[in-house]
Amino acid sequence: MSRLDSFIRRMQAQRDCLNAAVAAVGDLPGVAFELGLGNGRTYDHMCETMPNREIYVFERQVAAHPMNIPDDDHLVLGDILETLPEAAERFEGEVALAHTDLGTGIKADNEKLAAQVAPLLWRAMASGGVVISGDALPGTGWEPGPRPESVAPERYFVYRKP
Repeated sequence: MSRLDSFIRRMQAQRDCLNAAVAAVGDLPGVAFELGLGNGRTYDHMCETMPNREIYVFERQVAAHPMNIPDDDHLVLGDILETLPEAAERFEGEVALAHTDLGTGIKADNEKLAAQVAPLLWRAMASGGVVISGDALPGTGWEPGPRPESVAPERYFVYRKP
């Protein structure tokens, strides 16, 4: 598969998983987390599909289009392993939906980071909350979430906190 085809499939998987997660947590109170702003595409989609939910974005360094950058009150800058622990404590049990698309493109490094982020997300997530991740989140009690049939099992990961 070409890199272009792989990119398109990843974007479709993100969109389909986000849409399913938004529907799954529709009545669940709480905020949303976007871990990794990138160019802001998924954040923009989250804003469009969840206009009444506060979305907190975590990013090391902003490089997104200016239209896709949250206000200062909803942008958390810095290394995720330094900023997420405080946010997990602040929002413990209050995050209805989280999307994490962190990584460097190096599989082993991404897996290590996902393993470090997983327990922090677990703490922050509300019961019934949904996490969408580009990498598997090991080491917690996640249940399989509402993964759309259009998304291959290893393409994107969807978890629900019981």
